[in-house]
Amino acid sequence: MEKIKPKIYKKKGPIVEVFLRLAKNKTAILGLIIVAILIIAALAAPFIFDYDDVIIKQNISNRLQSPSKDNWFGTDDLGRDIFARIVYGSRISLRVSFTAVAIALLIGGFLGAIGGYYGGMLDNIIMRFMDVFLAIPGTLFAITIAAALGNNIRNLIIALSISSIPGFARILRSSVITVRDVEFIEAARAIGANDARIILNHVIPNSLAPVIVHTTLNVATIILTIAGLSFLGLGIAPPAPEWGSMLSSGRTYLIGHSYITAFPGFAIMITILALNLLGDGLRDALDPRLK
Repeated sequence: MEKIKPKIYKKKGPIVEVFLRLAKNKTAILGLIIVAILIIAALAAPFIFDYDDVIIKQNISNRLQSPSKDNWFGTDDLGRDIFARIVYGSRISLRVSFTAVAIALLIGGFLGAIGGYYGGMLDNIIMRFMDVFLAIPGTLFAITIAAALGNNIRNLIIALSISSIPGFARILRSSVITVRDVEFIEAARAIGANDARIILNHVIPNSLAPVIVHTTLNVATIILTIAGLSFLGLGIAPPAPEWGSMLSSGRTYLIGHSYITAFPGFAIMITILALNLLGDGLRDALDPRLK
């Protein structure tokens, strides 16, 4: 008699489980698709449009043209194609926001992890410094730094990174505190693992869920801050095609040529909405109580 072999069910990995839960959230998938399109557009922009001839070159004879098949979003007051500038502007916004968030995550995450793991006086000192930075509104802090250092991409990244560090530090600290004394951490200490190994291999990987969500939402906040600073003349300087500076230059033509500000404003809105939808979806997918 032939033996019936029992079925072996392979357990799905945590990443696969998170993705499957995320896939059930239609609004989160919509946000993910929009973000993916923006990233692809940002990467492909230099191959689609010539920066010198299409993005920044003035063509006065073609100025203030309404949307048409030749210029999908029309042209601005200097005759430049608005659609091309918006696509290229996504490259600037995403590059600056991703870089600023990465720097803030590394520095803030390091400080939060050290403070949360060791506690005591070290934690108190680090958190009091973070409280000082949190007492200053992030946008105002970024404006101050950008105004002091000058309005270029490097200084803008520095300003946005510094203003975002406290948020990452506090979130990772609170996550580390919840896992630093659980059984598997005690087991790692018992077998002689040093603190650096425990923090990097055990504590931080088990504290990343809220950090991932905060990272997604913080990218949206920084993109909005970039647009606000550029609108005020403290962000990306013209003629670079930044969405906020495009809004600022087109506000003179709101009556009669509202498309000059409508399309950059829509680009900002749809990007922020997509990142927030994705962040909310990730929060639900990473929450173990919603499994």
